[in-house]
Amino acid sequence: MYKKQMITQKVLCLAAIFVSVVVFLYALGIMTDLYDSLYSTMRNPNDLFQTDVPGSIVYYNMQEFNQVFLVYSIGMILLAGLLFITNTHVRRRYYIANYIATIAYAVGGIAISVFGHVYIEIFKGQFLQVDFEALREHADMWGTLYTDSTFWFDIHYAVFALVILVSVLLVANMFWKVSLMKQEAKLVQEGRAAA
Repeated sequence: MYKKQMITQKVLCLAAIFVSVVVFLYALGIMTDLYDSLYSTMRNPNDLFQTDVPGSIVYYNMQEFNQVFLVYSIGMILLAGLLFITNTHVRRRYYIANYIATIAYAVGGIAISVFGHVYIEIFKGQFLQVDFEALREHADMWGTLYTDSTFWFDIHYAVFALVILVSVLLVANMFWKVSLMKQEAKLVQEGRAAA
């Protein structure tokens, strides 16, 4: 049973690194289409209300969120790295550092998912208020990207579902490990009593 659990915990630690990198790449990419299509609509960056496309201010509204989201995504990579620094991926017995690393990643994963979901839904609502007819005219006139796609907003469901899944599985694996450690301690105790 220990062998299955050890394989599972190694796979989950690798999955934690993988999903953390996915969140980082998502944080880098979420603004790409908005920049390509909305940035040039602002006639005067000093006065964001001077725009060729009503509603294009969503690009500027998202800037601060995107910076914070990017920092949090780097934090997720560091928390995933902590799993490896504490040898959580190969440790037969967990020590306090392994519990801390596992719980820190799980809490961080759930926190970034809730934070991201709330703000991305708010900005998706703002994006849907863009005057897409005016945006199409602007794109045709200036040869810029036209998009009314909400792909980058919608994909967050899959990204954060992966983060939450890995976070929950890491915690479940931790409880499985504790159960096996208790069983092992009981067998050792019985062996000593029999001797």
